[in-house]
Amino acid sequence: MNGKAADKKGKVIVISGPSGTGKSTICRRLCEELPAEFSVSVTTRPPRPNETADRDYHYVTPEEFARLKDGGELLEWAEVYGKHYGTPASAVNKAVADGRIIILEIDVRGCIQVHERIPEAIAFFILPPTAEEQKNRLEGRKTDAPESVAERLAKADGEIRYANESACYDEFVVNDKLDVTVAQIVAKIRASQ
Repeated sequence: MNGKAADKKGKVIVISGPSGTGKSTICRRLCEELPAEFSVSVTTRPPRPNETADRDYHYVTPEEFARLKDGGELLEWAEVYGKHYGTPASAVNKAVADGRIIILEIDVRGCIQVHERIPEAIAFFILPPTAEEQKNRLEGRKTDAPESVAERLAKADGEIRYANESACYDEFVVNDKLDVTVAQIVAKIRASQ
């Protein structure tokens, strides 16, 4: 192996945005096209029926989460609807040290924490093409009750304002056509290497 390949430093990519903007789909496509790997978060919430432990999340008790957080083992963490979510720092640090690209799908508060610890992380905030399209996407998933969809839509404007004020995002991307959105993000990541 030549010195240049051995010295290649990995990248941390942050994907954020309101519910219904296509973040998870974009992350899956980025993992295929770059190639990259997806960071598996820890959470205190129970698994949903279609989820698999250690693939979708590392499911932990509230006590275990507190131990990870207090021990400085989480790169970022947040409480959402009474449950805790966080990104294990060791997996991210290992990927970067090994020269790999790792993708974090996290909220604005998480992005701010990551930006403080890894200023060279590249962060994208995903926007819906319209509020109506965002509503259609959320309803089309058929995973949330109508009240939950309404709550997620109401929260979106605040998330967008907060993201804009946070100054931690490199680019705001409207996800109107998935292929175009993915190509735009891939081009930005490759240009940074």
